[in-house]
Amino acid sequence: MSDPAAQAPHGEGHHTNYVKIWGILVVLLVISVLGPFLGHPVVTLFTAFGIALVKAYLVGKHFMHLSLERKWIGYLVFTMLALMLVMVGGVAPDVLKHDGLGWENRAAKQSVEQGNAAGEAAEKAGHGAPGAAPAGEHH
Repeated sequence: MSDPAAQAPHGEGHHTNYVKIWGILVVLLVISVLGPFLGHPVVTLFTAFGIALVKAYLVGKHFMHLSLERKWIGYLVFTMLALMLVMVGGVAPDVLKHDGLGWENRAAKQSVEQGNAAGEAAEKAGHGAPGAAPAGEHH
């Protein structure tokens, strides 16, 4: 009698314990949720991004079977990045402006005006910009 794994197509001979992987993902989720409660920025960044990368790898490898579709991964990643650049390029001109055809971002304009007014008041008071040397002095 021959080995069933030897007759199976590429990648199907490996048995994955999905419940075990799911359990690992749940534990990592709990760690990533509890990490920010410790109040340490490095721990928060590690739990937010480091564990997210590990979870993405586990899901991609064990549930999405990406190792079976290697040649398509590059095409998909390239297409995704190209579409993201198109989206950012398409919305950036509107997001970076304070007004346009039929719309106006009053809150952004007001914030800029308040900042300009505060800067002018500081200059008149002789303080200059925060961290700047007083007029006439050069360091």
